[in-house]
Amino acid sequence: MRWIAGGTFRMGSERFYPEERPLRMVAVDGYWIDETPVTNRQFAAFLAATGHRTLAEIPPDPRDYPGMDPALAVPGALVFTPPPGPVPLDQYQRWWRWVPGADWRHPLGPEADVEALGLWDHPVVQVAHADAAAYAAWAGKALPTEAEHEYAARGGLAGAEFAWGDELAPGGQILANYWQGEFPHHNSLDDGWLRTSPVRSFPPNGHGLYDMIGNVWEWTADWWQERPRPPRKRQPDACCTIRNPRGGDLWGSYDPAQPQVKIGRKVLKGGSHLCALNHCQRFRPAARHPEMIDTATSHIGFRCVRRRWLVQKSTPRLNWAARPALMS
Repeated sequence: MRWIAGGTFRMGSERFYPEERPLRMVAVDGYWIDETPVTNRQFAAFLAATGHRTLAEIPPDPRDYPGMDPALAVPGALVFTPPPGPVPLDQYQRWWRWVPGADWRHPLGPEADVEALGLWDHPVVQVAHADAAAYAAWAGKALPTEAEHEYAARGGLAGAEFAWGDELAPGGQILANYWQGEFPHHNSLDDGWLRTSPVRSFPPNGHGLYDMIGNVWEWTADWWQERPRPPRKRQPDACCTIRNPRGGDLWGSYDPAQPQVKIGRKVLKGGSHLCALNHCQRFRPAARHPEMIDTATSHIGFRCVRRRWLVQKSTPRLNWAARPALMS
């Protein structure tokens, strides 16, 4: 882990997506943060020690999902599957496929596991929020807040749009694992990777942290809210600095586009290998995205923090049977 000294920074961005606004002054206390996302090797050690079963490995209960086809009540997860040609970018169903048998050990489906695919040092994926939180509790850590993640991702660069400066690829150098080419059908592979890459494949940021941008999205501890709480004033002085901000609440995190679905959404940070110039330009510290806590996909992982005041508490093993509690 790396120590991040507490400090004040400008959180958010005015240049990209509405949910990143307003630009505001935020202060965070010091904390330790994992140098890399949690890898498959590390996650396997957690499972061996605890017997934890990830949500993707347990069949969902159709009673928790009104209208669900009972035939789909099998273990599985979402896998990115490139279409053969251009498709409308508002139709994500064209590139996301539900794959029975996909889980953290079989991130692309049951045909091959992380051993066969050579993925032990890649970030673990196909983990829902409860799985990430359970790992963190076992390790005596926690998931970062949105502010902690963004502060660490900035690497000490005040106001820069990217973790390394204001240019995405300075001098043509690819500094993170993101999509090059026309998403979702053509990836030129200028960075050498179609999917995830081993941690430490790209240079660290100013704090010595790897993959804070790109590779995989990372779960945070905060409930999603559409717009962050604004400061009392626009001026960056001490009176309007927000200290250790947290997100919204469970009820406010529900997706208004799906009022019948009462599943909370947490904030994802960092972008992934599927972020591209023509779609989801979220390969930036300020970028944020909501995700339902039951979701497991081939591009979401996590890393942990340890705070000086963190008191470890016992955490029960979480599984699909606990889902109603997670949603209430």
